[in-house]
Amino acid sequence: MRGTLMLIWILIVCLSLVAVQCQYYSKSLPYHPKPVKVTHLHFFFHETLGSENPTAVVIAQANIPSNHNNSSVPFATLYALDDPLKIGPEHDSEVIGNAQGLAVLAGTNTTDAVMYVDFAFTTGKFNGSSLSIFSRNPIREVEREVAVIGGRGQFKMATGFALLKAYFINSTNVINEYNVTVIHY
Repeated sequence: MRGTLMLIWILIVCLSLVAVQCQYYSKSLPYHPKPVKVTHLHFFFHETLGSENPTAVVIAQANIPSNHNNSSVPFATLYALDDPLKIGPEHDSEVIGNAQGLAVLAGTNTTDAVMYVDFAFTTGKFNGSSLSIFSRNPIREVEREVAVIGGRGQFKMATGFALLKAYFINSTNVINEYNVTVIHY
């Protein structure tokens, strides 16, 4: 009996040493943050609706009677976007990228859109980089602000905001001026 207790005691001590010796090991490395960069961008967003070559199209629309909606554009309409980004407001100005994403009209009594759009740059210093915007956009206001929530390429870990100003609007074309402030690493 005494021998059995001694054997059990030795096994308990050995097992506890094994548990202590087998702990997870990781080497801590010092954190060296990259310097924060602030970039200011200026471009024009050109959107074409309802023409031969539209850049924004309705992909879904709720079946709601029109008398429940005070807006000229129906509530709960979902648009797919693929709009060119240009240096200037002119139709023939240089294309520097494109904006692709979705926008849903989310205001029952106003024309507010909630938009997710990825602004991809295809030329110049930021070629191959993009910014992601996910924000409420009160599209009837002449001047408005939307949130930059991320990016890729040179805009990794981006945050910031974009100030939009309606430059030109008619029944088939919308041109918005974007002044974007991006904080990134």
